Formats: sequence, structure tokens, C-alpha cells
Amino acid sequence: MVTENLTLQTSWNNAGDVIDRWLEDRRELLAMYCELTEITDFTEGDNHHSEELKLFCEMMVDYASAGHFEIFDYLNQEGALFKDKAGLKKGSQLIEKIQPSTELILDFNEKYLITDDLDSLIIDLATIGETLAKRFDREDSLIDVLHSAHVGKLFNEPQSDIA
Repeated sequence: MVTENLTLQTSWNNAGDVIDRWLEDRRELLAMYCELTEITDFTEGDNHHSEELKLFCEMMVDYASAGHFEIFDYLNQEGALFKDKAGLKKGSQLIEKIQPSTELILDFNEKYLITDDLDSLIIDLATIGETLAKRFDREDSLIDVLHSAHVGKLFNEPQSDIA
């Protein structure tokens, strides 16, 4: 029992560190998004704005990729380690709801990597902002279900049905 609890605690702490780094990436992405939304004139002659946009696209794709190829897997592994069948089921449903936002992120990225036409950027930024807000909400729920919900088990507290 002590060894199992130590393994669970180590896994939980490691997952917490990975999640914290990912959430820091999210904060940086949001800061870059806010900077872009404050720009009101995306004239073709201003190369600085194009570079900011490309950096934003890169950060957004990196963030989404880390979610799908690292964080979500990490959370599922934690759910399995904690034998949290209900959490794993709920997590799977949340990931399915997150997936469409990944497609929109990739579409936004592709559009603005191949064009210098920034006429629709302000509208597209508003749309991607709404997409990111929904995504972040679902990711936070995923973290709650497959990570935060397990803290009680580390201290041998009775588990409630969270999912």
C-alpha cells in the first residue's frame, strides 16, 4: 500500500509539473493573442505585425500539439494508474469535444502562413479567440477530471463520483 501510494504520488506530482508548464504556455499564447487583438491596422507594409502573427500561429499550433500528443496522454495514463474508469470515460468525451478546435487552429495557421492578405484577420482573430476560450474551458475540465480529482486518493480520502 505504501509503495502504491508513493507511485501514485510521484505520478501525480510529475503530471502536475507537466500541466503547469503547459498552462504557462497557455498564458503566453493568451498574451500574444491579446497583443494581436489590440492592433487595428494590419497594413501590408508593416512586416512587424506579420511576424507577430506568424509567432502567434506557431505558439498556437505548438500548444495544441502538446495537448494532443503529450498532456492528454499523460492525463489518460494518470486516470488509468488511479483506476478512474469514470474519469477516463469523461476525459474521452472531453477530448472528443476539444478535437474540432484543433482543426480550427490548424486551419487558421494554414491560412495565415500562406497569405499576406490580412483583410479578414480581425474577424478571424475574434473567431479563433472564441475557439480558444471554449477549448481552454474543456481542457480545464479535463485536468479537473483526470488530475485534480485524484488528490484525495493520495491522502487516502474517500472518493466521490466526480464524473
